[in-house]
Amino acid sequence: MKVVHTQFFVESNGRRVTYHNITEKVTEAIKTSGIDDGFCVITTPHTTCSIVLEEFVHDQDWNGDEFLQVDQNRLLEKMIPRQLTESDYLYPGPKHVQFLQELAAANPDYPADPATILNADAHIKASLFGSSEFVIIKAGKPLIGSVGSLYYIDWDQNRKRQRTCNLMLMGERGE
Repeated sequence: MKVVHTQFFVESNGRRVTYHNITEKVTEAIKTSGIDDGFCVITTPHTTCSIVLEEFVHDQDWNGDEFLQVDQNRLLEKMIPRQLTESDYLYPGPKHVQFLQELAAANPDYPADPATILNADAHIKASLFGSSEFVIIKAGKPLIGSVGSLYYIDWDQNRKRQRTCNLMLMGERGE
């Protein structure tokens, strides 16, 4: 049994929900791993991000978002509107704001602008969609169907940043 850990990074745009089609990166990681039969777990450690398996849609809007993603965002915006002020949601509460301010004071890479934590909507969406996907590997390829694609979604719209995608592959070489 072989186990391989790897990761790659994606960049959010910071102005709207960001979708990254990561299918090719995952397929390349499977190929590079040498695993022919097994599985791949794809995760994100970020609490406002999700990994999903969805149909690839050829049509895109002017922002480059696939029509299915645009439709999904429209529906979610009705159910879970974007947080624009501190009174839109209970999150973040005063204790959490204090924690984040202390984090910003200790970490120069963390933004000190309190408006960047107005992202309760992103946390809720990420909780609903989940932070991982499990993909079976057969004959060195991911079993995701003929139209299936893997997407990394950053629901947070408050700032541009680099996001991490972790992969764990486990399995065996074929005969």
